[in-house]
Amino acid sequence: MNRRHFLTQCAEGLAFSTAAVSALKFPPLSSPASANPSQSVPIHPKPGKAKHVIQIWMWGGPSQLETFDPKPGAGPAYCGTWNQPLKTNVPAIEISQSLPNLAQCADLFVPIRTMTHETNHHEIASYRMQTGRMPGGMVYPNLGAVISMLRGYDAGYDSPIPPYVVLTSGQGRFSESGFLGSKFKPFITGGDPSKTPFLVSGYVLPGVDAERQTRRQGHLAQMDYWGNGFPENDLLDDLSSARQNAWNLISGTAAETFDLGKETDAMRDAYGRTWFGQSCLMARRLVERGVPYVTINFKGWDTHKRHFETLTRRQPEWDLGLAMLLKDLRDRNLLEDTIIWWGGEFGRTPKIQTDSPWFGGRGHFGRCFSVMLAGGGFKGGTVIGESSETAENVVSRPVTPQDLLGSIYWQMGIDPTAKMPNQKGFDLPIMDPPSEAGWLTEIMG
Repeated sequence: MNRRHFLTQCAEGLAFSTAAVSALKFPPLSSPASANPSQSVPIHPKPGKAKHVIQIWMWGGPSQLETFDPKPGAGPAYCGTWNQPLKTNVPAIEISQSLPNLAQCADLFVPIRTMTHETNHHEIASYRMQTGRMPGGMVYPNLGAVISMLRGYDAGYDSPIPPYVVLTSGQGRFSESGFLGSKFKPFITGGDPSKTPFLVSGYVLPGVDAERQTRRQGHLAQMDYWGNGFPENDLLDDLSSARQNAWNLISGTAAETFDLGKETDAMRDAYGRTWFGQSCLMARRLVERGVPYVTINFKGWDTHKRHFETLTRRQPEWDLGLAMLLKDLRDRNLLEDTIIWWGGEFGRTPKIQTDSPWFGGRGHFGRCFSVMLAGGGFKGGTVIGESSETAENVVSRPVTPQDLLGSIYWQMGIDPTAKMPNQKGFDLPIMDPPSEAGWLTEIMG
């Protein structure tokens, strides 16, 4: 086919397609409120204080012994040489010797030392911890997707930034939005917030500044033959609206929110100039802009090999970043409005695997591990649960995934027992019932 024939065929095809499309009625393409569930949003009669959640997802599963449940008396087979836990600013709480910054603000958070579920498989455990349910049948939405529905567009959320943001790569393992559909999938930023500029997918392009973006928008408007020539066409109105929505995403307050250059050097240094530290700072900025749910997906905690060598390198960056996030939210009067949830899909085997090929590693362990909560009305400065002397078993106050997630819903003012709004007509509650131990009422403000 020569060029003339090719262009002739394209022109004829375009004319046919335009006529056909003009005769059809399509649903709106991009309005965030175009697929609202018809059911009312379930709100608990006594709403909690929280408006936002920042989830620190330790992808792969962090060790309980080297974080919030140290066991120095268990001996070197269990704790290696990490046998000097730190006293904190709360006399009753000791945490790992690798977390000196968090030790100075233990009054702000709650270590939960008896998180428990029945699986050591990444995919199943991730699903359990993020949905509170066992896999089987349909895929349920995770906590972030449900909150983005109940506190996002369907609850009057009005922002060019999506209500559920993940920094900076997807968590994977399963479809986060489940049967709720793609509208409630998270926005995954990509990029690296410790770099300048932070290249957020769809918002910031390398080498394209704000002035150049504005010129591009002007050129696009001038070249819009169809939009200018058929101003009353419904389909073209939808396309124009979609383009305007896209422009709103990459300009104005949205673009400024992702610009960490707006922060002082002193503030950026306080968080640490690492990927994780700057992700924590970015999460604070997103909360300030009203985003209901932010996840920091921190990979690299599946430490089967050379566990202690990895932790020696990596623990300091999340200790500094998370401690600064807690204190910064407190100082800005945002901590009461914001829940911090730290943890992974499970913990690590308490006994160190010293033989080849592990050379001092820890395996997967879901029977007893640690998570941490802070803010959003949860009372800091206390510990939930007691594990055995080697952190292998729950001694008192087990906490299941549905206990944890149900408590977060409660503090967000969402009744976990209410019906889940959905377009598919499923008659089911937002969350499975809690265990016999129940939700975390002992730390709910």
